Amino acid sequence: MLNDDMNSYQKQTRILMIDDDSKLIDLLSRLFPQYGMVFSGETDPLKGLDQVKNNPPDIVVLDVMMPGTDGFEVCRRIRRESNLPIIMLSARGEAMDRIVGLELGADDYMSKPFEPRELITRIQVILRRAAPPSFKEKALVFGRLEVRPAERDAYFSGNPAGLSSMEYELLFFMASRPGRKFSRDELMAHLQGFDSDAYSRSVDITISRLRSKLGESARDARLIKSVHGFGYVFTGVEI
Repeated sequence: MLNDDMNSYQKQTRILMIDDDSKLIDLLSRLFPQYGMVFSGETDPLKGLDQVKNNPPDIVVLDVMMPGTDGFEVCRRIRRESNLPIIMLSARGEAMDRIVGLELGADDYMSKPFEPRELITRIQVILRRAAPPSFKEKALVFGRLEVRPAERDAYFSGNPAGLSSMEYELLFFMASRPGRKFSRDELMAHLQGFDSDAYSRSVDITISRLRSKLGESARDARLIKSVHGFGYVFTGVEI
């Protein structure tokens, strides 16, 4: 069983699962309340999108392979409107599925079949990271870029970047230590709980998405520079 602190943390947690596997939804609908979680499931991806829009949960658990509208398209549509944490599921377990999921903004990825208690733990880790800080942290300011801990987002020229949980976590970690060179292994270790150790490209994908949202590319990067054969450095250079 999870400890009392974890149960207390999860009492208000609302989970939405979008998966055409009705048996899995039925199983989890009986298990999750035992951990203080409010669980709902939807086998129709379009109805699931309606729930996200009209009654947003705290986190979405999303299957990749569904008839009609697949999980990648659902993830894409959610990301157009929301930064809700998303965990993607797939019975195929192929590396390319994981890469595509992260490129679309998913926060984690699990292969089916999975141990339900592992899913619960991953949800807990992601939501703990996404929770507002218990104390007021100052924004990190680099020219027109502001990294705001209270909102877990970055602003560029006053406009929100719309970062996912993983993107924000990586940016804040690096921006808190401008000028320090981080290896990919260090960054992956920091992102434990986001399935970051599943394959080596996860950090590169997240950096690429960050650069895009901050108006940079690998070729003209000034804030987040590549360190050849090693990793990355947040320069803190004003843009």
